[in-house]
Parts: sequence; structure tokens; C-alpha cells
Amino acid sequence: MIPIKIDSAWKGTSDCRNCGIRDMVLFADLNEQDFGEIHTPIDDMVFAADAPLYTEGQTAVGVFTLRKGMVKLVRATADGRERIVRVLRPGDVIGLEALATARYDSEAIALVEAQVCRIPLSVLHHLSGNSPRLHKRLMQKWQQALKDADDWLADLNFGSARQRVAALALKMRDPDQPGITSFFARDDMGAMLDIKLETVSREISSLVRDGALKPCDKQGRRYEIANEALLMR
Repeated sequence: MIPIKIDSAWKGTSDCRNCGIRDMVLFADLNEQDFGEIHTPIDDMVFAADAPLYTEGQTAVGVFTLRKGMVKLVRATADGRERIVRVLRPGDVIGLEALATARYDSEAIALVEAQVCRIPLSVLHHLSGNSPRLHKRLMQKWQQALKDADDWLADLNFGSARQRVAALALKMRDPDQPGITSFFARDDMGAMLDIKLETVSREISSLVRDGALKPCDKQGRRYEIANEALLMR
């Protein structure tokens, strides 16, 4: 793992309790007694774009709650290619499989600058055994991760290139501004959708030309969904 910078390493209780996205994250349902059980520092970390949080097969030291930014999960295929299997956004838990296997089954890489909390496995194992609230939350997050993985496969790997790009646009909507969607590097999009980089660029240009999407910046990362019916057609 290559951390770009560590903002702070803290005892966890006060910061977790006052987290700005606490209602979305793993510790959402913990009470004061539960927080009192956390005796190991939980690191608040920042990874620059393209920096790995961990590699595929690496021995796990903890799981990560994503507070800001986006992270891609990448797996190597049998023919040596890299395939993006999911994109995670704030509130998602990264590396949850480590609770069962003690290893990460994919590589996690920041798509843009990402702020995460790294929660040691020892903390989660202890709390899971002593807090029914956290155990329930873990099961919910695990179930959601499985559903999300199935949805990504079903929504983004079938249909024409245009349909795949359109499906990604809908999936990457801003939760606070559903009329806005965020894209990322075209080669990453191609790896996710299993189409060529040039095809991704061509289909985005076509959606803009047809009036389904409207660029919001010069970098080609943020778009307004100008006509959802046209986008879904």
C-alpha cells in the first residue's frame, strides 16, 4: 500500500462520533458504549488520484470507509488485462471481504483524490462480536456490496456501447444533485465497460450532440443530464 499522506492517526471515538457522513458509514448505528470499545487508532488518510489503497491478494490490515472522492476496484483477467469491476463513492466500504479471508480480492485505486478512514480488522472483529448494531450494519453493507457488484455487471456489461455509456452516466449521478453525473478518465471507463477508449469518447460526444448530456466543465468529467428519456433510449 502506498499512502500519499496521512492527515491524522487518532483514537477514533470523537472523530467517528462527529463524522460528517456518519449516517452513511459503517459506524452509523454505534452508541456511546460501542465507541468506548474502540481502543485501536483509526487512521484518517488521503490518497492522491491513481494511488493504490491496496493490491490484489495483499494481506489485509483493515477495511476502508470512503469519505470523499471515488475509488475503483480492479482485477486482473486470465489474459493479463485489467478490468474495473466497480467504482465506489462516499459511504461505501472498501475491502469488506478481508473480514472473511484476511486478504483483498482486488486492487483498490483512487480515481480522484480520496479521503478514507482505515479501520483495523481487530476493531471490527471485536465490535462485531460485542455490538449487535455493528454486526447488523456489517451484514447490510455486505449484502449491499454483493447487490452492487451484480448491478454493475448487469447494467454496464450488456447492450451497445452507447447503452453502456448511458448506463454509467445514470449510475454515476451525484446523490445530492441527481441532474449531474461524473465521469473519469476515458481509459478507465473503457476498462469498466469493456469497450475501447476511442469508442467511449465517440459515444459521449454523440450523447452531447444529441442533447442527452451537457458538459459542465472543460475537463469532460462533469455533465448535466439534460434529457434523461433520450439518454435511456
